[in-house]
Amino acid sequence: MDLQWIWEGIRGGIAEMSWLEAIAVFFGIASVFYSIKKNILVFPTGMISTLIYVYICLKYKLYADMGINAYYFSMSIYGWYLWSRSSEGKAVLPVTWLNKKGIISSLALFLASYAALYLVLANFTDSDVPYWDSFTTASAFVGMWLMAKKKVENWIAWIITDIVSVPLYFYKGLMLTSFQFLFFTVLATIGLIEWIKAAKHKPEVYA
Repeated sequence: MDLQWIWEGIRGGIAEMSWLEAIAVFFGIASVFYSIKKNILVFPTGMISTLIYVYICLKYKLYADMGINAYYFSMSIYGWYLWSRSSEGKAVLPVTWLNKKGIISSLALFLASYAALYLVLANFTDSDVPYWDSFTTASAFVGMWLMAKKKVENWIAWIITDIVSVPLYFYKGLMLTSFQFLFFTVLATIGLIEWIKAAKHKPEVYA
């Protein structure tokens, strides 16, 4: 791939970047940072970012991603509630691993949501990237659900989502958002390492 072409694309994307996208990126990065730290501020910062991205995704015909951002918002409310609750005598919900049943359920959720989203996008919208839009949305759907339940595996789902989102948003001309997802990949890897350490203090697994 021509590096000069990539560089020109980055420069052009930044030049055309709206303040709205910049704000969404800022709060999106803040949300991931707070998630790594297991800080409840992950939810209010994420809610701001996702509301803005609902509009941006609609504008760029990323309909499944628009829907997942709306889902993020509602799941942030649910996650905020779970993280605030006491659990087993503790002040906060502990970080835990999925058991075998939870892993199978998560994979089934991904496959079912991917299939449903692709059928909708391919047959009822003018999306030009139904395969990839459906994929990132389905993996993010699982990631958000697992994060709300404080499962270590949520970071694996986010890493997959982020890696695929980098070229998808670059293709759509959203350069800053594309590089946000590249940065998210790094943060998600750090998050995975940190949550693995945290889960060692709670060796039991739950569905």
